[in-house]
Parts: sequence; structure tokens; C-alpha cells
Amino acid sequence: MPNLKISHNGGDVERKCRVTQRHLFQYVTKFYQHVLALVFAIKEINENPKILPNVSVGFQIYDSYLNARMTYHRTLDLLFKSHISVPNYNCDTRKNLVAVIGGLDEDISFHMADLLGLYKIPQLTYGSFAPEERDVTEFPPFYRMVPNEEVHQTTGLIDLLLHFRWTWVGLIIIDEDSGEHFLSTLEPLLSQNRICLASTGRIPSHMKWENAQELIGSVSQIYETFADHKSNTFILYGGSLTIMSLISVMVFDYMGDEERYGFRKVWIVTAQVDFALVTLQRMWNFNYLESILSFTIHSRDVAGFQNFLQNIRPGQMQGNGFLKDFWEQAFDCSFPNSQSPMASKKTCTGEEKLESLPHSVFEMPMTGHSYSIYNAVYALAHSLHAMSTHRSNHRIMVGSQRGETRELWPWQLHPFLQDIVFNNSAGERLSFNGKKEIRAAFDIMNLITFPNHSFLRVKVGTVDADALEGSQFNIQEEIIEWHTGFNKTVPNSVCNDFCHPGYQKTKREGEKFCCYDCDPCPDGKISNQNDMVDCVICPVDQYPSKDRDGCIFKSISFLSYDEPLGAALVSFIVSFSLITIFVLGIFIKWRETPIVKANNRDLTYTLLVSLLLCFLCSLLFLGQPWKVTCLLQQAAFGIIFSVAVSCLLAKTITVVVAFMAIKPGSKMRKWVGKRLTNSIVLFCSFIQSAICIIWLGTSPPFPDFDMQSLTEEIAAKCNEGSVTMFYTVLGYMGLLSIISLIVAFQARKLPDTFNEAKFITFSMLVFCSVWLSFVPAYLSTKGKYMVAVEIFSILASSAGLLGCIFPPKCYIMILRPELNNKEQLIWLIVSYVQ
Repeated sequence: MPNLKISHNGGDVERKCRVTQRHLFQYVTKFYQHVLALVFAIKEINENPKILPNVSVGFQIYDSYLNARMTYHRTLDLLFKSHISVPNYNCDTRKNLVAVIGGLDEDISFHMADLLGLYKIPQLTYGSFAPEERDVTEFPPFYRMVPNEEVHQTTGLIDLLLHFRWTWVGLIIIDEDSGEHFLSTLEPLLSQNRICLASTGRIPSHMKWENAQELIGSVSQIYETFADHKSNTFILYGGSLTIMSLISVMVFDYMGDEERYGFRKVWIVTAQVDFALVTLQRMWNFNYLESILSFTIHSRDVAGFQNFLQNIRPGQMQGNGFLKDFWEQAFDCSFPNSQSPMASKKTCTGEEKLESLPHSVFEMPMTGHSYSIYNAVYALAHSLHAMSTHRSNHRIMVGSQRGETRELWPWQLHPFLQDIVFNNSAGERLSFNGKKEIRAAFDIMNLITFPNHSFLRVKVGTVDADALEGSQFNIQEEIIEWHTGFNKTVPNSVCNDFCHPGYQKTKREGEKFCCYDCDPCPDGKISNQNDMVDCVICPVDQYPSKDRDGCIFKSISFLSYDEPLGAALVSFIVSFSLITIFVLGIFIKWRETPIVKANNRDLTYTLLVSLLLCFLCSLLFLGQPWKVTCLLQQAAFGIIFSVAVSCLLAKTITVVVAFMAIKPGSKMRKWVGKRLTNSIVLFCSFIQSAICIIWLGTSPPFPDFDMQSLTEEIAAKCNEGSVTMFYTVLGYMGLLSIISLIVAFQARKLPDTFNEAKFITFSMLVFCSVWLSFVPAYLSTKGKYMVAVEIFSILASSAGLLGCIFPPKCYIMILRPELNNKEQLIWLIVSYVQ
């Protein structure tokens, strides 16, 4: 049978799974699972008759020693040595290399790619690191068995911080290029999402325990990141061994005082970091990292894998040169005649159980990295199978002779590998995207630690950029186990407590934007969410609440009959109307007396009726405005009041003309009579009516809502339509009143028994005073009080006319009837002429 070999050069894994005894010092035993996952996958393929029948797949493992020179050296060994030892087999066979799987860390992977890329040998990496660290387009044979770190993990990290509202976080990175690249990638994303880095610590890629001064410096530098106790969340980014270095730092300076250094933190760990300890560290306490959320490469349980692990015994796997070494360090025991420099006094029986080991030493469930290796082997096997089938079909088509073989070159595998689509034994469908990255996701795991130095991984979320919109990030917050110091509640990690509704954030000078003060919202604005940058103005139909944390709908306000002010005005309107009717009744009763006749009886009746209508038209301003009432309010008031003032003007002019007409030889006699008075009233009223008709025809008043003038109310009012026409109506009334005042003032010294000029003068002074005060008062008030001012002005001016002109006449008619006779009138006129 042909013998195809897959070389496993697993980057950092080789350092942990040393093949050569003389190089052995200490394993990271947990990573031995990576090798076992490779062995298990090849075992399944070789036993499956449906994949690569008549073909045996073998593998070789090479050690990089975490060193660039050794990585290049081992890669050259792989490429150019014609005979090498196979760790799993004691055989000497010709190498038929098809692909390389590795490595775990970034540097080793790219060192390997420098050489493998020259020969177009497929390289499948199973470690998670940023593709932009180096331009992977330089290495066409470079395939990734893990999702893109920046597309999946970094965005998932931001989503996780936003979900828990952690805006003040610390960062600890490995002190090498990959850590700096992660920092440069993460910082802009944090700023865009209003998240700040409270501090950044750097862990040396390799802790140097032999240099005490340098070690203390490293410890002090890392501990500076814990100084800010407001930062309860830390992001940990580094290589596979970073967790070992971090725990080493904590143990070195712990001194039994956990609160001193603030180990009560939430740790968000990236997928590059694995929770593994070497033998010397196995008794160290994972409780330093009690509250951990870890991004891990997505994995599933593979049927038969745990059973495979449970059945592993040192004597069962012949040709495995490092299984005994792994066994000794994992179980802290020694086999007879062991040459290990760290031999234990305890003797290994070979019957120890892997499942009894703490998870920091060895995990039984398949980890994400092991799952990636398992899928990488199957991806290569399916690609080889597809290429073999294609070749067989091609030989049949061209009529090749039976038994003819063609040599397999690694570069021929690329078209099949890149387009491969298959279902693995866990039921997942796998394929590569256009960037030669496997289509997969990251899992978010909660690590629950136990006093026996073990831990349990609980899946609490996923990050999948290829999922449907809205389901790319999922987290089950309720099943997360937090640090006991947080009292089982979600911890805060903010520079200061958030600003409550009713307040807005104000930047602190000289500090990061995540640190701010909370100032109350200014008048007229509200904030209804936590940490609002600026308070906002309520909609026009709403107003801020007392605490300025919400908007309340405004009530509709108008001057109604039911409220005290409206009821008081109605009572005044009714009272003045009844008084006017009473005065009109008196004048009608004494209509044949000289005092009534002397002052133009018809004009008096017209004046009293117009005053009565002025009082009653005030009722149009009360209640909710409607279209009809808005049309009638100003027009009716303007016309009726103009009639009243015109009557006063006509009365005054009539008195003046009458006294001028009685002089000998006067030519004014022809103007004495009803024709003059009627003409004055009709002409003056016609002008005001014409103004109102033009107003109503061009821009009539209409019902409106004033939402801005009042803070807590919407004022229902009549919009004048045309402010110019409104003030024209008022201005014309003012003109008539001024003319009446001037004429009455000139006639004030005429005989006063029946002369109204003096009273008209006083009434016009009252009228002008009221309306001159009305304009500023009207403009300075809002809502229903503006209507009240107008009603008051109408009542005051009308009452002024009624009170200044008619009481003296009523007094004579009722209480001094002896003065109400024709002889008295003639005597006064004669006296005036003499």
C-alpha cells in the first residue's frame, strides 16, 4: 500500500511534547492532547474504507523549541532528509510528504511558511493569530483551521464589553509583535464604541526566573495595571503560555493578601491563551482567575475520542518515544530505570487514568486547538481522496495502462484542498472561504475554578460573523459564575458611576472620555437614559418632568367658563350687560323728556345697544376656540366698538354744531339734524366694516394651538391670521377715539346741564388709557391670560363709556326731575349766548 505522510510541526506544541530525551526538561502536559487528536484522526481515517482505500496515512512530529533557528532547521530536515525516524513507527521508509500541520503560535507558523511556501507545500495552522501580522498572501499554501481573529474575536470582544457596559477596562498583552498588533487593532475599536483602556500591562514572552531583578521589574510593571480599583475587567492577550506567566506573577507577589492587589477581577481571555501549567505549577491556585470569560476556538465532542484517551497506557503505544515522559510528568511519578532529571519518588504503575488529572494538566474533552488539528487531518484526507478519484477518472478517460502510477506532488493538492467541503464525524460542515480560512466561529466559555486546582468550562455564548444579522453575538448572562466577591451580580467596570436620567455627561479636563462628571440638564431639556452625552429638548407637545428625566404631554389650555378667572369675567359681563339694559330702560321710560331729546335720543339708544353688544361679544373669547368664534371675535368686537365710538363722535359734533348754529347769522343751521349724526355713524362704521371684510376675505383668523409659549400647556387660541389687519382694526378704533377726545375737549366749556362733552372727554380718556395699556399687556402675556387681557380691556373701556356718560343723566332723570325741563334748557342757552 502507498504510504502518505502528514508532518505535524505544531509550533509551540513541540516544546511541550519533546521527542528527544536529551532535550527534555519539562512538558506542558496538557498540550499532549494535540498530538493524541492527530493520532486519533489518522487512526480513524486508516480504519475507514470509504476514505483513501488502500492508502495508509502516517505522520511525523518535529520540534521547533520555540526558536527561529531550530524551526528553520527542523523544516529543512523535513524537506531534504531522505530517511528519518518516525516517532510512531520504528521503520525506515521513503518520505512522501503531502502537507504540514502547524504551528500553534504566530512566529513558528510564519517561520515554517518561509520555507514551505517556496515549495508550495500546504501548511494548515491550528493556532489563532491575526492574519495581518504578516501578509499571508506571500504564502499561497497557507491555510487556517481557525476563524479570522479580527473579524470574529475582536468584534466579539467589543460586543461582550458593550453587552455588560464595561467601559473602563485594563489590558494585559504579551510583550512581542503580536501583542502590539492586537493593541493597535483594539484601541480604535474601543474608542469608536466609547470604551477606554484604563491601563496596559505587558507580560514578557518568557519569564526569566534566574534574573531576580528583571523578574521583580516585570512583576511591578504588571501590577501597576491593578492600581485602578475602578477597573474590574481585564483583557488578557498573548500566546499559549501567557497564562503560566500571569499566574507566576500573581504567585510571586501574592503574599496572602488578595484584596491588596485587586485579584477580584473579570478576566476576558482570548483564544490564543490556554489554561495550562507545568509540573512545578500544578499546585498553584487558579482561584486568582476565578471569574473568567474565555474566547475559544469552536469545538464539538467527537465520538470515541474520550474513550480513546481513557484506553491509553504507556505500554500500549509502541514506538511512541515521549509517552513515558508525558506520563511521568502528568502523574508526577517515575518508571523504573527512568533517566528523567526530574524523577519522582513515586513509582508509575502504568494504570493511572488520564481523567483523574486536573484540567490544567490534561483535559479529557477535545479542546478547540485539538479540534482544529482533527479537522485539518480530515480536510487533507478528503482532499487526497478527491484528488485520487480525479486521477482514477482521468486514467480511464485517457486509457492509461493498469498499474501505472503517477508521483504525488504536494502543490497538486491545493485546488482540491481549497474547494473541499465535507462533514466531520461531529456533524459539522466544514469548508474554506476565499481567504483560505475555515468557516467557523468562536465559543465564549466561562471557566469555573475549584479548590482542587481544576476547572470546568461552561459554554455561555458564541461569536459567528457568518451568522444572520442579529445573531452574530449571543451570550447567556444568567449562567455565568462571577467571582464570589461580586456577590453573584454582574460587576461594574466603569471609571465612574453612570449619569442617571436627568443628568448629562461633562468631560473632565485632562482625563479620558470615559471619566466624566454628571451635571443636571439645563432648563427645558431632559435625559431619559443613562450616560447621555447631551440632554435633549422635548417634542413641542411635551414638557420636561420635574426631575428632567422624561417628557410629559402638555394639557390643552384655554379660558373656560368653569375656572375661577373665566367665571369672574362672565359675572362681570352679565353685570355690565344688566346695567346697560337698566340704563337703556331708563332712557326709554323718560324718552319724551328734554334731557333725552336734547342729546339725540336715537344716538343714545344706538350707543347703549352697541355697549350692550360690546359686553356680550366678550363671551366669544371664552371657551375653546372654534372656527366660527374665531371669525366673529375680532371682527364683531371691532365693528361694534367702532359704532359706539362713532356715536360718541357724532354726539360731540352735534353739540358743537348746535351751539354754533344758534348764533345770529350762523351758516351751521343747515347741518343741524339727524342727517349729520347718521352720516357720521354710518361713515365711520363703514370704514371699520370694510377693514374687517378685507381681513376675513384675505387672511381670516382660525383656531390654532400655541405649543411653544407655555412650558406645561398647549394654548388653544385664535390665530389672528394677519397681525397687520388685527392692529389696523385696533388702530382705527384708536383714531376714532382720539378724534372724539379732541372734539369733546374743545366742547367741554359749553353749558353743562345737558352738555355731554365733558363726560365724553372723560370717557375717551379712560378708553385711550385702557387701550394704550392693552397693547404691551397683550404682548407680554401668553395663553389664556392673553385672552383674559383682551376681555378685560373690552369690559373696562365699555364700562368707562357707560360709567362716564350716563350716570349724570340717570341722576337728573330719577333724582332731579326739576332740572329735566325745557325752560331750563332755554335759559342755559340764552345765558351762553349773552
